Amino acid sequence: MSPMATPEEVVQRQLEAYNGKDIDAWLATYAPDARQFELHGGLLASGHEEMRSRMVVRFAEPDLHARLLSRAVMGSIVADHEVITRNFPEGKGTVEMLCIYEVSEGLIQKATFALGDKRLAGHS
Repeated sequence: MSPMATPEEVVQRQLEAYNGKDIDAWLATYAPDARQFELHGGLLASGHEEMRSRMVVRFAEPDLHARLLSRAVMGSIVADHEVITRNFPEGKGTVEMLCIYEVSEGLIQKATFALGDKRLAGHS
């Protein structure tokens, strides 16, 4: 990965790898000791091993897709507003998310996620 990549470029590569369900390319955008958090909440995963085990299950969902609604960039911080299509136990649906990435040295060091309401397909 190019050390010259901007924070926005790193996050865009992460989004593309997520939508491509390419776990290795996705992890390559994160620092080896990166951490993921819930907004104002607990630690979701720390390091590549925990992140891989969390995402392998997610990437197995046939309809998984993140649609970027907007992106804000302020220095090393990138905030994405997305709608994620998921295969929930109750069926296919979407969830709105705010994803805040802290990037340095060409890698995501920390990611914080705020989850919106889950909406099942065919329900309002």
